[in-house]
Amino acid sequence: MTGDPCFFGYGSLVNRKTHTYPNARPAVAHGWRRMWRHMQTRQVAVLTGVPAPGSEIEGLVAAVPGADWHALDQREAAYDRVLTRDVADDGGASELAIYWIPETKHRLTDAPRPILLSYLDVCVQGYLTEFGEDGVQRFFDTTENWGPIRDDRAAPVYPRHQQLTGAERDLVDGHIARLGLDRLGPSG
Repeated sequence: MTGDPCFFGYGSLVNRKTHTYPNARPAVAHGWRRMWRHMQTRQVAVLTGVPAPGSEIEGLVAAVPGADWHALDQREAAYDRVLTRDVADDGGASELAIYWIPETKHRLTDAPRPILLSYLDVCVQGYLTEFGEDGVQRFFDTTENWGPIRDDRAAPVYPRHQQLTGAERDLVDGHIARLGLDRLGPSG
């Protein structure tokens, strides 16, 4: 890689269309899993990684040239950036960070918040590109704390939404159906 510090992304940052960080490549974080956080400060669920011995998640490692973390810290403002040594094949990064939301950082809700379909679409498109359909299956199977899906595809709320092909939409919709997740309207 570059010797620059790097981050490990496991959600929307896996989709290279949502950022311009260089030298991105697939990697695995050991001792982590993904889960949806349902916080009182947000109207929608937020995807986070959480420490979980014995688990692993796929994602991307990418360089942060010149250790200029400002833009990424702004993008990930709800998260804490922590250094980790849990990522296999960091490519010689001078340091490696992962963003996560500790359970104690925000007050959690009693009822699940909806998950934006426009955000889920971005994540799945990234996993499909990087890890194929098996990687998409693993994304759904290794993510916990699912809630209802808010279908905002026609008018995306997620600021880095992407256009999906029909096959990509069908793939997302198939996994939503397989998990038996409720699908709400755009304002529901």
